[in-house]
Amino acid sequence: MALAIKYIPHALERMRERGIRRELIEEAIESPDSVTEGYLGRKVAQKRLNGKVIRVIYEEEDEDVVVVTAYVTSKVRKYGGVNK
Repeated sequence: MALAIKYIPHALERMRERGIRRELIEEAIESPDSVTEGYLGRKVAQKRLNGKVIRVIYEEEDEDVVVVTAYVTSKVRKYGGVNK
């Protein structure tokens, strides 16, 4: 991937609290099951994970991807578009 992935402090804190590894974030961004528009022009990358969905909220700035936050949810139906 040509884009560099950066993390704001909030994202790093939430990842630590939620036990989400950077490798999982990077996989969701680099090969998502779907990408949707989020608030304020942000993007939401989604990837299925053992019956759950990881959602990564990020912004694109020049040649970088800046991760705002990420979480894993069991609400697969709610977030649709990832039923592969």
